[in-house]
Amino acid sequence: MSGKRDDDERDGTGSYASPPCYMHELDSDYLGLAVDDLQQRIDVARWRKAERQRLIEERLALSADERSRLAEKISASLDRVLPDVSGRIVSAYWPFRGEPDLRGWMKDILVRGGSCALPVVVERHAPLVFRAWKPGDKLERGIWNILVPAKGEEVMPDVVIAPIVGFDSACYRLGYGGGFFDRTLAAMQKKPHVIGLGYEQAALPTIYPQPHDIPMDVIVTESGFHTHSHRGGETR
Repeated sequence: MSGKRDDDERDGTGSYASPPCYMHELDSDYLGLAVDDLQQRIDVARWRKAERQRLIEERLALSADERSRLAEKISASLDRVLPDVSGRIVSAYWPFRGEPDLRGWMKDILVRGGSCALPVVVERHAPLVFRAWKPGDKLERGIWNILVPAKGEEVMPDVVIAPIVGFDSACYRLGYGGGFFDRTLAAMQKKPHVIGLGYEQAALPTIYPQPHDIPMDVIVTESGFHTHSHRGGETR
Protein backbone atom coordinates (compact mmCIF):
# COMPACT_ATOMS: atom_id res chain seq x y z
CA MET A 1 0.00 0.00 0.00
CA SER A 2 2.92 2.30 -0.71
CA GLY A 3 1.80 5.93 -0.78
CA LYS A 4 -1.77 5.05 0.27
CA ARG A 5 -3.20 7.03 3.18
CA ASP A 6 -5.42 4.96 5.43
CA ASP A 7 -9.04 5.94 5.96
CA ASP A 8 -8.56 6.10 9.72
CA GLU A 9 -6.02 8.88 9.21
CA ARG A 10 -8.80 11.17 7.98
CA ASP A 11 -11.26 13.16 10.03
CA GLY A 12 -14.95 13.39 9.33
CA THR A 13 -14.48 16.07 6.69
CA GLY A 14 -12.08 14.00 4.59
CA SER A 15 -9.07 16.13 5.54
CA TYR A 16 -6.14 14.91 7.60
CA ALA A 17 -6.45 15.59 11.29
CA SER A 18 -3.37 17.54 12.32
CA PRO A 19 -3.34 20.12 15.11
CA PRO A 20 -3.32 23.46 13.20
CA CYS A 21 -2.13 25.69 16.05
CA TYR A 22 0.84 27.92 15.20
CA MET A 23 -0.14 31.02 17.18
CA HIS A 24 2.23 30.25 20.03
CA GLU A 25 5.00 30.71 17.43
CA LEU A 26 3.55 33.78 15.73
CA ASP A 27 1.72 35.96 18.27
CA SER A 28 3.90 38.87 19.46
CA ASP A 29 1.60 39.55 22.43
CA TYR A 30 1.93 35.92 23.52
CA LEU A 31 5.72 35.96 23.18
CA GLY A 32 6.48 39.55 24.15
CA LEU A 33 8.76 39.96 21.14
CA ALA A 34 10.18 42.90 19.25
CA VAL A 35 9.25 43.13 15.58
CA ASP A 36 12.60 41.73 14.36
CA ASP A 37 12.34 38.77 16.71
CA LEU A 38 8.75 38.21 15.64
CA GLN A 39 9.80 38.09 11.97
CA GLN A 40 12.41 35.47 12.83
CA ARG A 41 9.74 33.39 14.59
CA ILE A 42 7.44 33.73 11.60
CA ASP A 43 10.22 32.55 9.26
CA VAL A 44 10.94 29.56 11.53
CA ALA A 45 7.24 28.71 11.77
CA ARG A 46 6.91 28.74 7.97
CA TRP A 47 9.97 26.54 7.59
CA ARG A 48 8.67 24.11 10.22
CA LYS A 49 5.29 23.90 8.51
CA ALA A 50 6.93 22.99 5.20
CA GLU A 51 9.21 20.42 6.87
CA ARG A 52 6.26 18.85 8.71
CA GLN A 53 4.42 18.38 5.44
CA ARG A 54 7.47 16.90 3.71
CA LEU A 55 8.33 14.50 6.54
CA ILE A 56 4.76 13.33 7.07
CA GLU A 57 4.36 12.66 3.35
CA GLU A 58 7.60 10.65 3.38
CA ARG A 59 6.47 8.40 6.22
CA LEU A 60 2.97 7.98 4.77
CA ALA A 61 4.63 6.76 1.57
CA LEU A 62 6.14 3.80 3.46
CA SER A 63 4.40 0.50 2.81
CA ALA A 64 2.53 -1.23 5.64
CA ASP A 65 5.17 -3.99 5.65
CA GLU A 66 8.00 -1.46 5.92
CA ARG A 67 6.29 0.37 8.79
CA SER A 68 5.80 -2.93 10.59
CA ARG A 69 9.46 -3.87 10.11
CA LEU A 70 10.65 -0.49 11.38
CA ALA A 71 8.27 -0.62 14.35
CA GLU A 72 9.84 -3.91 15.45
CA LYS A 73 13.31 -2.37 15.35
CA ILE A 74 12.10 0.74 17.18
CA SER A 75 10.53 -1.44 19.89
CA ALA A 76 13.87 -3.23 20.28
CA SER A 77 15.61 0.16 20.64
CA LEU A 78 13.05 1.15 23.28
CA ASP A 79 13.76 -2.00 25.26
CA ARG A 80 17.42 -1.00 25.47
CA VAL A 81 16.52 2.50 26.64
CA LEU A 82 13.92 1.16 29.11
CA PRO A 83 15.24 -2.23 30.25
CA ASP A 84 13.24 -2.17 33.51
CA VAL A 85 9.66 -0.90 33.49
CA SER A 86 8.36 -2.81 36.49
CA GLY A 87 6.26 -0.52 38.67
CA ARG A 88 6.58 2.40 36.25
CA ILE A 89 3.85 4.21 34.31
CA VAL A 90 4.76 4.63 30.64
CA SER A 91 2.75 7.03 28.48
CA ALA A 92 2.91 6.12 24.80
CA TYR A 93 0.45 7.12 22.04
CA TRP A 94 -2.10 5.74 19.59
CA PRO A 95 -0.53 5.63 16.08
CA PHE A 96 -1.55 8.46 13.79
CA ARG A 97 -0.55 9.52 10.26
CA GLY A 98 2.06 6.84 9.70
CA GLU A 99 3.68 7.02 13.17
CA PRO A 100 5.45 3.89 14.44
CA ASP A 101 2.88 1.51 15.93
CA LEU A 102 3.78 0.72 19.55
CA ARG A 103 0.59 -1.10 20.51
CA GLY A 104 2.30 -4.50 20.67
CA TRP A 105 5.15 -3.03 22.72
CA MET A 106 2.64 -1.40 25.08
CA LYS A 107 1.02 -4.78 25.77
CA ASP A 108 4.47 -6.15 26.57
CA ILE A 109 4.98 -3.33 29.10
CA LEU A 110 2.02 -4.72 31.06
CA VAL A 111 3.48 -8.24 30.93
CA ARG A 112 6.76 -6.87 32.29
CA GLY A 113 5.04 -5.34 35.33
CA GLY A 114 4.61 -1.78 34.12
CA SER A 115 1.50 0.29 33.46
CA CYS A 116 0.49 2.19 30.33
CA ALA A 117 -1.16 5.54 29.75
CA LEU A 118 -2.22 7.57 26.73
CA PRO A 119 -2.14 11.38 26.37
CA VAL A 120 -5.47 13.15 26.01
CA VAL A 121 -6.15 16.68 24.72
CA VAL A 122 -8.89 18.04 26.98
CA GLU A 123 -8.70 21.63 25.80
CA ARG A 124 -6.87 23.56 23.11
CA HIS A 125 -3.91 25.61 24.39
CA ALA A 126 -3.92 23.59 27.64
CA PRO A 127 -1.57 20.84 28.91
CA LEU A 128 -2.34 17.23 28.09
CA VAL A 129 -3.68 14.84 30.69
CA PHE A 130 -2.65 11.20 30.86
CA ARG A 131 -5.22 8.42 31.29
CA ALA A 132 -4.44 4.85 32.27
CA TRP A 133 -4.92 2.36 29.43
CA LYS A 134 -4.89 -1.40 28.97
CA PRO A 135 -6.02 -3.62 26.09
CA GLY A 136 -9.80 -3.82 25.91
CA ASP A 137 -10.45 -0.38 27.38
CA LYS A 138 -13.04 1.63 25.48
CA LEU A 139 -11.62 4.30 23.18
CA GLU A 140 -13.22 7.37 21.64
CA ARG A 141 -12.19 10.00 19.09
CA GLY A 142 -10.45 12.95 20.73
CA ILE A 143 -10.18 16.58 19.66
CA TRP A 144 -7.75 15.80 16.83
CA ASN A 145 -9.61 12.63 15.79
CA ILE A 146 -7.04 10.47 17.57
CA LEU A 147 -8.29 7.54 19.64
CA VAL A 148 -8.01 8.15 23.41
CA PRO A 149 -9.36 6.32 26.46
CA ALA A 150 -13.05 7.15 26.90
CA LYS A 151 -12.61 6.85 30.65
CA GLY A 152 -9.74 5.93 32.90
CA GLU A 153 -7.87 7.21 35.88
CA GLU A 154 -5.72 10.27 35.33
CA VAL A 155 -2.13 9.36 36.14
CA MET A 156 1.28 11.03 36.27
CA PRO A 157 3.64 9.01 34.04
CA ASP A 158 7.23 8.19 34.93
CA VAL A 159 8.08 7.96 31.22
CA VAL A 160 6.56 10.01 28.40
CA ILE A 161 7.04 8.85 24.82
CA ALA A 162 6.36 11.71 22.40
CA PRO A 163 5.98 10.87 18.69
CA ILE A 164 8.16 13.02 16.48
CA VAL A 165 7.72 14.40 12.99
CA GLY A 166 11.38 15.47 12.94
CA PHE A 167 14.32 15.74 15.33
CA ASP A 168 17.83 17.17 15.51
CA SER A 169 21.16 16.23 17.11
CA ALA A 170 20.38 18.27 20.23
CA CYS A 171 17.29 16.06 20.79
CA TYR A 172 14.81 18.81 19.98
CA ARG A 173 11.55 17.44 18.62
CA LEU A 174 9.59 18.79 15.67
CA GLY A 175 5.96 17.97 16.41
CA TYR A 176 2.67 18.87 14.79
CA GLY A 177 2.73 22.53 15.81
CA GLY A 178 0.19 22.54 18.63
CA GLY A 179 2.79 22.84 21.38
CA PHE A 180 0.99 20.29 23.56
CA PHE A 181 3.99 18.28 24.71
CA ASP A 182 6.13 21.38 25.39
CA ARG A 183 3.26 22.97 27.33
CA THR A 184 2.65 19.76 29.28
CA LEU A 185 6.28 19.15 30.19
CA ALA A 186 6.71 22.74 31.31
CA ALA A 187 3.69 22.40 33.62
CA MET A 188 4.64 19.07 35.23
CA GLN A 189 5.93 19.38 38.79
CA LYS A 190 7.89 16.13 38.56
CA LYS A 191 9.74 15.81 35.27
CA PRO A 192 9.34 12.38 33.66
CA HIS A 193 11.90 10.65 31.49
CA VAL A 194 11.01 12.02 28.04
CA ILE A 195 11.61 9.99 24.89
CA GLY A 196 11.07 11.29 21.37
CA LEU A 197 10.26 8.45 19.00
CA GLY A 198 10.13 8.17 15.23
CA TYR A 199 11.92 7.06 12.08
CA GLU A 200 15.58 7.74 11.37
CA GLN A 201 14.58 9.44 8.11
CA ALA A 202 13.11 12.25 10.28
CA ALA A 203 16.60 13.46 11.28
CA LEU A 204 17.30 17.14 10.55
CA PRO A 205 20.45 19.25 11.03
CA THR A 206 18.40 21.50 13.32
CA ILE A 207 14.74 22.31 14.00
CA TYR A 208 15.77 25.91 14.88
CA PRO A 209 14.67 25.52 18.52
CA GLN A 210 12.79 28.42 20.05
CA PRO A 211 12.63 29.43 23.74
CA HIS A 212 9.43 27.42 24.33
CA ASP A 213 10.90 24.20 22.88
CA ILE A 214 11.92 21.54 25.42
CA PRO A 215 14.51 18.94 24.33
CA MET A 216 13.86 15.24 24.75
CA ASP A 217 16.11 13.23 27.06
CA VAL A 218 16.66 10.76 24.23
CA ILE A 219 15.46 10.19 20.67
CA VAL A 220 14.71 6.57 19.71
CA THR A 221 14.55 5.32 16.11
CA GLU A 222 15.00 2.02 14.30
CA SER A 223 18.76 2.72 14.22
CA GLY A 224 19.16 3.00 17.98
CA PHE A 225 19.05 6.10 20.10
CA HIS A 226 20.38 9.67 20.12
CA THR A 227 21.31 11.72 23.17
CA HIS A 228 22.45 15.33 22.60
CA SER A 229 24.80 14.98 19.63
CA HIS A 230 25.66 11.38 20.56
CA ARG A 231 24.33 8.22 18.96
CA GLY A 232 24.30 4.95 20.84
CA GLY A 233 23.05 1.40 20.59
CA GLU A 234 22.87 1.36 16.81
CA THR A 235 21.16 -1.60 15.22
CA ARG A 236 22.46 -1.17 11.71
